[in-house]
Amino acid sequence: MKKKWGDYVIAGAGAALLIAGLILKKSAGEVQGILLVLPYILLGCGCGVFGHGMGSAISRRVLEKSPEMRKQMEIDQNDERNIAIRNRAKGKAFDFMIYVFSALMFCFLFMEVELGAILLFVFAYTMVGGSFVYYLVKYEREM
Repeated sequence: MKKKWGDYVIAGAGAALLIAGLILKKSAGEVQGILLVLPYILLGCGCGVFGHGMGSAISRRVLEKSPEMRKQMEIDQNDERNIAIRNRAKGKAFDFMIYVFSALMFCFLFMEVELGAILLFVFAYTMVGGSFVYYLVKYEREM
């Protein structure tokens, strides 16, 4: 019962963020800095959270009415072949992301974007690479 309402609560929070973003956008006069982009951040986050909550709620409702479909979905999600395919796709996407991020960092550098933004980008890139090395060592020890 608790999980059933959780999706609606998440959707409601997303709708609240969405509405807050719209209100801030309409009422914002001469603003600068972070207040200039805050309405758009709230709109984006609100849309994402609302979509996730409503998608989960609708999916749960459909699967409650069709137990055979739910069973087939559980089998498909836990199938070793599908898990291997998803993991391989994640690996390819990670490899692609490394090249795209590094190229984008150089583009930002050549465009003379503010140093703080570039350093944040470099920090995020380093965190991704560091987590890769951490999990690589962790899984090597396990296997």
